[in-house]
Amino acid sequence: MTALDLSSPVAVVGTGTMGQGIAQVALVAGHPVRLYDAAPGRAREAAAAIGARLDRLVEKERLTAAGRDAARARLLPVEELTGLAGCALVVEAVLERLDIKQELFRALEDVVPDDCLLATNTSSLSVTAIGGALRLPGRFVGLHFFNPAPLLPLVEVVSGSATDVTSATRAYETARAWGKTPVACADTPGFIVNRVARPFYAEAFAVYESQGADPATIDAVLRESGGFRMGPFELTDLIGQDVNESVTHSVWRSFFQDARFTPSLAQRRLVESGRLGRKTGRGWYDHADGAERPEPHTADPAEPPAYVIAEGGLGPASELLALIREAGVEVRERDEDGGTRLVLPGGGKLVLADGRTTAEFRDVVHFDLALDYRGATRIALSHARHTSPAAVAEATGLFQALGKKVSVIGDVPGMIVARTVARIVDLAVEAVAKGVATEDDVDTAMRLGVNYPLGPFEWSRRLGRGWAGELLDELHGIDPSGRCAPSLALHQYACAADEREDTP
Repeated sequence: MTALDLSSPVAVVGTGTMGQGIAQVALVAGHPVRLYDAAPGRAREAAAAIGARLDRLVEKERLTAAGRDAARARLLPVEELTGLAGCALVVEAVLERLDIKQELFRALEDVVPDDCLLATNTSSLSVTAIGGALRLPGRFVGLHFFNPAPLLPLVEVVSGSATDVTSATRAYETARAWGKTPVACADTPGFIVNRVARPFYAEAFAVYESQGADPATIDAVLRESGGFRMGPFELTDLIGQDVNESVTHSVWRSFFQDARFTPSLAQRRLVESGRLGRKTGRGWYDHADGAERPEPHTADPAEPPAYVIAEGGLGPASELLALIREAGVEVRERDEDGGTRLVLPGGGKLVLADGRTTAEFRDVVHFDLALDYRGATRIALSHARHTSPAAVAEATGLFQALGKKVSVIGDVPGMIVARTVARIVDLAVEAVAKGVATEDDVDTAMRLGVNYPLGPFEWSRRLGRGWAGELLDELHGIDPSGRCAPSLALHQYACAADEREDTP
């Protein structure tokens, strides 16, 4: 099954920001496009707005004037649903309410031919449930674009329980012909991106609610150590706290209130108070004109230790040893069964975040995971109240000697980056095990849909397939509520690691 022929008319129902973006994508690809909106005059306004965006593409030399004129000639706003008769594809982008979408598609079935492909852009509703209202549910698919649709490459092509393989394939190939990067997935709450991304927000909010660190510090650590483009507090302010919380609640409810998807009470309070982010001028941060952005906590300068003793290597942080030597700090190596730590001259120990609290040990300072310790510009440290100030000072001075800013946070098990990555890996592995998508499609979706520096499986291979499960086991042991419980799929994935790696 191939992509739709460019002569085939494409319709978009719903002319908000997303609907206009999808229409522009199909239009620039070469299709005749029809716009419909239930509000009188809205389709004509959307056509004018799309025309203005085409003008800007010409100004930026991304489209020729002739191409713009041809695209405008192919764009047709219609005032009645009957104006969509003869279309080969209809994409819906209306209000996220099941009853409204079902009513719309039932009406469309009376207008379009039986071979017309019907698609919803829903991000949070069940594709199966929407399609369940149709006479011919086999031709119904999800085409989940990301905003802004003309710029972001990812499209999740979602097959409902009744979707025909031919319909899903045609939708996939059409998205690819439009210059997008499609990924195929089954109809599951959150699809790929909104399912696997929940811990990125949830773990940050949990650290904040436990008073482990403030939003500015958590954002800075995830950006400057974890390699994420934006931190979760600034990102949800951009998205809208109400929008982000709505998706979280939808996924949580759809998974029968699975503790791993538990929403944040702190975010609920923001929404209740009307502090929705940039669109209201205030969210986690103050976005008023002239408002000062809070600075992340950064430790004062400290003297580096004269030497460190490396016991058993540092696992995923092993590249630190070369950096320490390059900084002029002597590294003395000592074999130690089961040990993966640095011993400081004063007797304190530096240990990579492993899901345990520093309160369990004497003079232990945990340091957080980094995407790339050489490239990271900030490192987080964690210690208990009884940890000696000398150990904290030596640990701080060591990382400062490597050219890193240091953020000292509370005694947070798993810290910030490590627990976030471990939980993302867990949900990704479980999604693949349950047939939601392939490993490659999950990695592609998370890189392109939410700009993660690595896909979850890429990260897992770098850290070791057993790493995430070991950290989550420790977290679950401390907090047996279930929110950090590793999945059975993650356990099986780790157990199969040796066999996979030995397979040619």
